[in-house]
Amino acid sequence: MTSLRTKLLVLVCAVAVLAAVATASVLHAAARSDRRDVARPGGPAVAAGRVTLTDKRRIAFRNMAWGPHRDELTTVAADSPTGARTASGIKCLRFYAASGTGVCLQTVHGAVQDSYRATILDAHLRERAHYAVPGIPSRARVSPSGRLAAWTVFVGGDSYAGTNFSTRAAILDTRTGKLTPTLEGFAIRMDGHRYRSADVNFWGITFAADDRHFYATLATKGRTYLVRGDLRTRTLTTLRTNVECPSLSPDGSRIAYKRRDEGLPADAPWRLHVLDLRTLEDHPLAETRSVDDQVVWQNDTTLTYALPGDYGADLYTVSADGGGAPRRLLTAAVSPAYL
Repeated sequence: MTSLRTKLLVLVCAVAVLAAVATASVLHAAARSDRRDVARPGGPAVAAGRVTLTDKRRIAFRNMAWGPHRDELTTVAADSPTGARTASGIKCLRFYAASGTGVCLQTVHGAVQDSYRATILDAHLRERAHYAVPGIPSRARVSPSGRLAAWTVFVGGDSYAGTNFSTRAAILDTRTGKLTPTLEGFAIRMDGHRYRSADVNFWGITFAADDRHFYATLATKGRTYLVRGDLRTRTLTTLRTNVECPSLSPDGSRIAYKRRDEGLPADAPWRLHVLDLRTLEDHPLAETRSVDDQVVWQNDTTLTYALPGDYGADLYTVSADGGGAPRRLLTAAVSPAYL
């Protein structure tokens, strides 16, 4: 009887301890959430307001500043990037926009676990459609005309730095609603021959101006390739090795991308380069830090990209010709789009 009574007492104590730990965890999470909603001294000024995707004098991005508007789609004047920010109330993990069409990759909070979706927005940020995505959002793009949208998600692993990951890249025709959920059904041409492999991965889509062709990264057998895609023929043609997260220049002549350079750390192996599509010659940029990002062209001469910062990420610019020096554009910001 004593033994049973002792066991019951131990069980009751254990349950009480577990309940206390659970309560403390909930309170800690709530307190941390409350701290996230409080703006910190010295941070950028952010206020709710009217946001549209048609103002050509603003930059749109995911706001990373602590406060009630953290993670919201936000804009700031392009000619005064350190000025007051206007927050939309719409939260995005990744975002991009062009010609009045936006794609916002979002978390959908569930009772048991979270899921993710791609939401297509019109110029006034009204939802046009949304699509479930099979993993953690990583990249987003819209074609220059606003007709095509693309996104990349991780479906296994969560870092491009290693090789143990799997991605899914999708393309949506926002005019017809036709969704290409993966590029894995496209025919691959490598060195003039049809290429097939079960391990192919694609990510980092960037569109040409004709709403037919695009560029992306293909990974297979431990190597990465720049591929040129054709939506009409459903083909992918390899152009060059060691190219990741391409970004096509506004004039369509060059690709900015990250390349794995020797001597860099295994968890941060990339250096930004620009590739001439006519000659396939390239040059490194003045940014020597490892950039795990898909860069954006501010114009035909300047690139914008994210690097880790005190708030999570900051935006920097650098010249596309390899000269000059990097310059911090925005603190507490990621996933930019020049409207």
